Amino acid sequence: MRLLPRVLALFTALVIPLLVLAPATWAVGVGDLPAPPASQHLIDTAGLFSRATSAELERRLAELESGHVQARLLTVSRLDYGLELDSLGQQLLQAWSGAEPSSGGDLLVLIDAQTNTAAVVASTELLEQLPASLLRDTADSTMAVPLRLGTRYRQASLDAIARLNTVLQGGEDPGPPLEETAAPVVSNIPTREETAAGKGFQWVIVLLVVGTIVPMLTWWVFSR
Repeated sequence: MRLLPRVLALFTALVIPLLVLAPATWAVGVGDLPAPPASQHLIDTAGLFSRATSAELERRLAELESGHVQARLLTVSRLDYGLELDSLGQQLLQAWSGAEPSSGGDLLVLIDAQTNTAAVVASTELLEQLPASLLRDTADSTMAVPLRLGTRYRQASLDAIARLNTVLQGGEDPGPPLEETAAPVVSNIPTREETAAGKGFQWVIVLLVVGTIVPMLTWWVFSR
């Protein structure tokens, strides 16, 4: 009987930390994401954004409400096995629109932190303004480039929102941003190869000079 308290203590020490960490590590499915309040536009379940960035994204997403569009940005740490990011978005739009219908349409931007991939989905009412090809290119180009260059979640999100908002306001699609390339660094410091090549050339000059002067001095000394 004295062993039972020890077993219970060990069980508590092992299980309680797992329960605390579970929300951040378990895979995410539709049932794990209840409909957020209408005033909440950013659902950062993966914890990708700082407080300042979260406020900035909330403000930028809320600006789309002027066109009667309910726009949200969702981040997830990982997905349920076999669940695609765009499929999760479509299922969430159906579930959330039933709970809180929007007069103009619903837009959902998603980021998977595990794979650094993105998806953009929209309700049927918005597909005339935001065709499926635009949504797909926004995820695959506008967002994929900064994510691939170094998990730039803030830049990827802001670029996507700006592009979609431009089209919603009646402007021409600006397209994805130009892909960044690493510019060569100009330096006055010679490289190891340049240094080795320079020293090799100097030795050739020294040997030529020695090979010319030494025989001349030898001939001059012995000719006297």
